[in-house]
Amino acid sequence: QVQLVESGGGLVQAGASLRLSCAASAGRTFRNQAMGWFRQAPGKEREFVAAISGGGGITSHADSVKGRFTISRDNAKNMAYLQMSNLKSEDTAVYYCAARRTMAWAKSPHEYDYWGQGTQVTVSS
Repeated sequence: QVQLVESGGGLVQAGASLRLSCAASAGRTFRNQAMGWFRQAPGKEREFVAAISGGGGITSHADSVKGRFTISRDNAKNMAYLQMSNLKSEDTAVYYCAARRTMAWAKSPHEYDYWGQGTQVTVSS
């Protein structure tokens, strides 16, 4: 039912910034869906990055990215974003956006119902 498409990844140098975007097809139901960003590096499990409630008023960020990454959303446009600053080599991963059927955010990937295909972020030192 819900399609998610990530964009904005790329190859950057350490210290650079990127903004990832996630376009959702949820339409009028988008505001009822919490959104999350996850990442997966080669050989590692999928890792929570950030999440935001359906209305956008509550956010959560992993300790590893606090102060550097910011999740946001624009419900009028059915979009979610991940603004990444001061990127480090350890941020290199495929980044996925995800949506769940409730407004409350969650940290576990198992709590999300829909997933995008991911966008590659590579940070070189």
